[in-house]
Formats: sequence, structure tokens, C-alpha cells
Amino acid sequence: MISLSLLNAAGDTGERVRYKGGTVAGVTAGTSARILLQHEDGLEFDAKGRTVRIPWKDITTLEYGMRVSRRYVEAVLISPVFLAAKRRTHYLTIGYVDAEFRQQAMVLEVGKDSIRPLLVSLEAKSGKRIEFQDDDARKAGKG
Repeated sequence: MISLSLLNAAGDTGERVRYKGGTVAGVTAGTSARILLQHEDGLEFDAKGRTVRIPWKDITTLEYGMRVSRRYVEAVLISPVFLAAKRRTHYLTIGYVDAEFRQQAMVLEVGKDSIRPLLVSLEAKSGKRIEFQDDDARKAGKG
């Protein structure tokens, strides 16, 4: 059995993510950011000076999905062997209610080495179950 302190430690350093879209004012799609989970009262999203604090109780949904794409450009430029290789892009969607009780959302691209610890920590701290977009995402997210 994994202790809660280990689950909390999984996200304490902050994970690098890329903001892909959503309702965060002042942050454009493609912006590099960090998601910090060490606060007891909520998560912190920091993108180039724009910080959003989301209390754990205000998180309404957590969704994980992947997009799998073939590496066509590399195949054309380097070798046809790249056609056999698949690149998986990991996406996390966080839905939450802001201070004015409006539904908000952010879609984040997360690195393959960060996604599992991030999902475990978010689920443990928010009390919300991760929703998986499909069976492939479920397998990758549960490891």
C-alpha cells in the first residue's frame, strides 16, 4: 500500500506542462508552464508570471487522454523506419469553478514521465476520480 505522504511527494517539485488551451485569461496556447501540487489547499498553475490557484474542493473534473500520431515528417526526412514508430502525446484536462462560480477549464500537455505521478497526486489530493478518454488512456494512466 502506498502511503499518502508518497502520493503527496509525487507532485511536490512541480511538473512542467504546456498549456494547450482553456479559459485561463492572459495565457496563450503553447505556453510553457508549471503545475505545483505541494499546497494543502489547492493546486497552483504558473505560466510566465500568470498564476492561478485552484482550491482542491473547486476541481470538478480531471480527464486524461492521449493522441497517437505517426512520425511522417521524420520518415520522409530521415528513414521510413519512423513510420512504424508512434508518438504519444499526453493531455490532462482540469475543470474547475472559479471564485465567481463560473465553470473554467485548462488543457495541458504533460510529458510521458510525468503523467502517472501527476494523475495519482491529483486524484489523491482533489478526491476526484480521473476520467479516461478511452481504453488506451486508461492503460497508460494506470500503468
